[in-house]
Amino acid sequence: MRAPPTYSISELAHEFDITPRTIRYYEDEGLLTPAREGQTRVYSARDRTRLKLILRGKRLGFSLAEVRELFAMYEADPSSRTQLGSMIAMIDAKRGSLLQQLEDIAMVLAELEAAEQRCRGALEELNFLQG
Repeated sequence: MRAPPTYSISELAHEFDITPRTIRYYEDEGLLTPAREGQTRVYSARDRTRLKLILRGKRLGFSLAEVRELFAMYEADPSSRTQLGSMIAMIDAKRGSLLQQLEDIAMVLAELEAAEQRCRGALEELNFLQG
């Protein structure tokens, strides 16, 4: 029988294009729990999957606290109904936040456009008076 795959910190860092320091940070936050062989960290397939999920969550805009909450829910309820319901609620909240940011950005862009037009008009007027 083959032993389950294990990974070094450098292998995971290279695979996911992150620094070993980032992985150690996630470990310090309790999101990863590698085994130890002396001073060497040995990451399991479970750690690799969790790292992948952490990075996906960060890319989607979830905080580490939210990722931790999802992990805890999954471990408490492996059927994952609770986790899926919470994930849907988190997605809805994140979507709402992003839509608000998008609206705010559109408003600021409109204000910048108006300010630029006023400045261009004033500059044209100055050029006309001087020229």
